Amino acid sequence: MAAPSSSSATPSPYTTLVGRVSCEREIKRSKFIAVAAPVPNERAAMAFLDQVKDPRATHNCWAYKLGEQFRYNDDGEPSSTAGKPIYSAIISSGIDMVMVVVIRYFGGIKLGTGGLVRAYGGVASECLKDAPTCLVKPKARVGMEVPFDLLGTVYHQLQHFQAEDIKQDYDTGKDGTVMVMFEMEYEKIENLGNAVNSACSRKIELYL
Repeated sequence: MAAPSSSSATPSPYTTLVGRVSCEREIKRSKFIAVAAPVPNERAAMAFLDQVKDPRATHNCWAYKLGEQFRYNDDGEPSSTAGKPIYSAIISSGIDMVMVVVIRYFGGIKLGTGGLVRAYGGVASECLKDAPTCLVKPKARVGMEVPFDLLGTVYHQLQHFQAEDIKQDYDTGKDGTVMVMFEMEYEKIENLGNAVNSACSRKIELYL
């Protein structure tokens, strides 16, 4: 199951895992192992699946959430009894940009569809419940054309707003002007622009 990816003009901060976490439960002789990790994109999610899945296991079911994009897979379990409950656990946790794999070793007792939903969803929820998380604030690459005489003023504002990876390009085609490029959290860009214009007493365009 999948949903199309969509992106907004200004990405919002999101909560994700600090690192890889795992959880193991035994339910009616079946062993369930949930493994979760932060992932930046679908390729990384699939690479994580390849890394942790066990070909000797009965099922390797999974789900990921990447902003508005998501996928889940039952890996041979009855439809919507494994991947979907794992995805529901991700939604309930409030964690984003994450992949959860639940590995099942069949113990000889069938759980039924309701039992499977509770088992897969439960072990995924338990895995994510107390996992260390962090708030990620998306960044953008920004540029601005700055007159030489205002470079000192602009750099003061860039330091104040914690700009990163600052670079200069003097080949702007305009005399007395340098292109200053840097990375900054999206939520700070508008305030930076206002502060620069106020400090320089003129309009300086920001390019995203």
